[in-house]
Amino acid sequence: MAKSAQFNLSPLPFQKHSKTPNISFGGTNILHNKRPNWPKPLSLRSKSALARAHSLETMADDSSRSALLVIDMQKDFIEGVGPFLVKGGKEIVPNVIKAVDVARQRGILIIWVLREHDPLGRDVELFRRHLYGAGKVGPVSKGSEGLELVDGLVIKEGDYKLVKTRFSAFFDTHLHSVLQGAGINSLVITGVQTPNCIRQTVYDAVALDYQPVTVIVDATAAATPDIHLANLFDMKNIGVATPTLEEWSKPKA
Repeated sequence: MAKSAQFNLSPLPFQKHSKTPNISFGGTNILHNKRPNWPKPLSLRSKSALARAHSLETMADDSSRSALLVIDMQKDFIEGVGPFLVKGGKEIVPNVIKAVDVARQRGILIIWVLREHDPLGRDVELFRRHLYGAGKVGPVSKGSEGLELVDGLVIKEGDYKLVKTRFSAFFDTHLHSVLQGAGINSLVITGVQTPNCIRQTVYDAVALDYQPVTVIVDATAAATPDIHLANLFDMKNIGVATPTLEEWSKPKA
């Protein structure tokens, strides 16, 4: 199992507010010189601390009602040299492989969420369309090698493959109907990258009332550890479980 680095981010201090003169309306002061009573900033913690902070009881899943999403573990994201490369992606490959193995052993539905684009870029976000066109091989284009899963990850019979063209696995896809039809109400998320496809998929899952939603902290990655940890912190604050692979893999009582 790949070792995950430990991180510690300190929040930026609040800047002091400049003094504002009292303003009255109808004899009532509506602005004062007093500094607003903002809540104190929270300190971001290590991956393991994030995991421990969430009660392990809430992470227990009913395998028959759970699905493991493996997001964008494709060669252009993990092994490429182009604009889609996620620098932290290669490090998590062994852990994603392990998570898939554990899911198979538990009978958890595995959903492979893959980016796939028209070679001319007609289904790509506007800000990326310059990467596609005649004579170009854009990232994860249909028929390209970069579209393939990295070595060690294999779609097997009984798994489900979902193609998306945007960050969220729910956006303009039939993922929600597939999950509802299978009686799935709990999601476990792995893959890349944390601030984009992972985060948007997670927030959509929470909005659609999937419970619990779990992000395995050392089977997901971003361009830098700081970006990864900051986004995990945000997701934890909306009720998302954040175990390590070791914690998630432990047999449930």
